[in-house]
Amino acid sequence: MKIRGITTLKKLKVFVKSYTKKISFIGTQHWCPICQKHSKRFDFYGVSPRPNALCIHCNSLERHRLVWLFLQKNTNIFSDSSKTMLHIAPEVCLEKKFRQVFGRNYVTADLNRNDVQLKIDVTNMPLSNDSFDIIFCSHVLEHVPDDLKALREFHRILKPDGWMMLLVPVNVDKTIEDPSITDPQKRLELFGQDDHVRKYGPDVINRIQESGFHVKQVLPGDFLTSEQIEQFGTTSDTPLFYCTKV
Repeated sequence: MKIRGITTLKKLKVFVKSYTKKISFIGTQHWCPICQKHSKRFDFYGVSPRPNALCIHCNSLERHRLVWLFLQKNTNIFSDSSKTMLHIAPEVCLEKKFRQVFGRNYVTADLNRNDVQLKIDVTNMPLSNDSFDIIFCSHVLEHVPDDLKALREFHRILKPDGWMMLLVPVNVDKTIEDPSITDPQKRLELFGQDDHVRKYGPDVINRIQESGFHVKQVLPGDFLTSEQIEQFGTTSDTPLFYCTKV
């Protein structure tokens, strides 16, 4: 009985702590366009915790809300469910929404996860040429040793009139990488995360183009006002890469 009482008390403390935290987020200053809920602020998140990053309702991050707004404003993705979509390393907050739109035409893939439809290596995908109308790949290539091979695979399986939405963290002036570095701590120091193999600079566009894509770089300010960037909890300098076959 004593153990059960201690366990109950611990659960109560966890509940109170969680409830108290949720109360601190009650407000209307910010709006998540994915789950369509208000909050006083977004939560901290990241290896080096970023303020105003995580939606406490759906766990979306700045980049998720940004790309969602772009897709809403600049594509017909939500009005044409006949298209096929491949989502690499699917984010939970986006996966639910995409599956509602595309149904059976929506396919998820990842190398290490078991909760996806295809467990595959993006540098060698067992998929036919011209398989998908849309490819969505966000913050994956910085984990892939041979990113050029992955990009060529994306180009191969994308239909001639299809498009790919690609996001990578761009946080240095020029891309830096060193394949000989395999120590997680050293990777953390050089690349910002222990499972990253490079840091991308704006020259990532050249890599995408070399793989056969036409690339349109889109910045938040191209389709959002500064007030919207603040309200939706996005960043002002995150680039989106809208890619089509040349």
